[in-house]
Amino acid sequence: MRTIEELQEIAIKTIEQENFLASPKNLYEPIDYAMHQGGKRIRPLLALMASELFSGDIEKAKPVAIAIEVLHNFTLLHDDIMDKSPLRRGKPTVYNKYDTSAAILSGDTMYSLACKYLLRSETKLIPDLMECFTQGIIEVFHGQAYDMEFEERNDVRIEEYIEMIRLKTGALLASALKLGAITALADKKDMDYLYNFGLNIGIAFQLQDDILDCWSNLEDFGKVTGTDIADNKKTFLYLKSLELADKDDKEVLTKYFSSTNFDKKEKEDAIKAIYHKLNLKQIAQQLMQEYNNKAMESLDKIGVDNQRKQNLISFANKLMHRNK
Repeated sequence: MRTIEELQEIAIKTIEQENFLASPKNLYEPIDYAMHQGGKRIRPLLALMASELFSGDIEKAKPVAIAIEVLHNFTLLHDDIMDKSPLRRGKPTVYNKYDTSAAILSGDTMYSLACKYLLRSETKLIPDLMECFTQGIIEVFHGQAYDMEFEERNDVRIEEYIEMIRLKTGALLASALKLGAITALADKKDMDYLYNFGLNIGIAFQLQDDILDCWSNLEDFGKVTGTDIADNKKTFLYLKSLELADKDDKEVLTKYFSSTNFDKKEKEDAIKAIYHKLNLKQIAQQLMQEYNNKAMESLDKIGVDNQRKQNLISFANKLMHRNK
């Protein structure tokens, strides 16, 4: 059985050796740029780890590993447009480097390319793979729609936010795991447990992302920090602060989150001061741990030798302590 480091090296190499350049250049150059911006290749790694978990042949998992990474990057192209993000992994976002129209068209093409990669899988597995793949991306779209809806609402509940990130972030991680498990002919019940593991890890992952956006820096995080506050994103940190704040602090929170027409640093400093006062970083980290524990409970139920689960346990621990 390979180590997580060996599998990650395989995942990175599998993606990096793919050439996405073709004609017309203005369609495929942005795709190639997006796909070769680096990154830890978490989703293809999960597909390979799931294959290994069930003693599968990771060569059979490589098409789904590439497919899920292309799909993930497709969502990033469109996310960056909607969020007006200038940087991704420390480099200009696709719409920023090229233009918005190019990013939309290239992103749409990436979705089709992801399906083509998936179709390279073993023929008898394609119906199950496509069902998992398409359901996963539909859930991501649902999550994105809720995220957009929340920007216009002032009554978002924490439970709704958790459901949104379950869909927007957790579904794709869970789908990557299930796709890899399908190629290894895993038992359906075990795949369901694995899928739930992925969903809960995804929620913990996004909570960590919210924390890093607030308390990290550009060099470590790879993208501009403080954007959640600047863009009035109703993250767990903001929603929990409204729940815990006294009258005066609640007025400050609602004032700053009712408009973007403030000095960015002034707004960020004021909001972070309230977050610090309310111990929000530690509260968010505690919630992360709760979802990590739920993930471990699902993993524990999978009917394979515990030694084979060590890679996924290590992966979850690394997510909990990452800085980017």
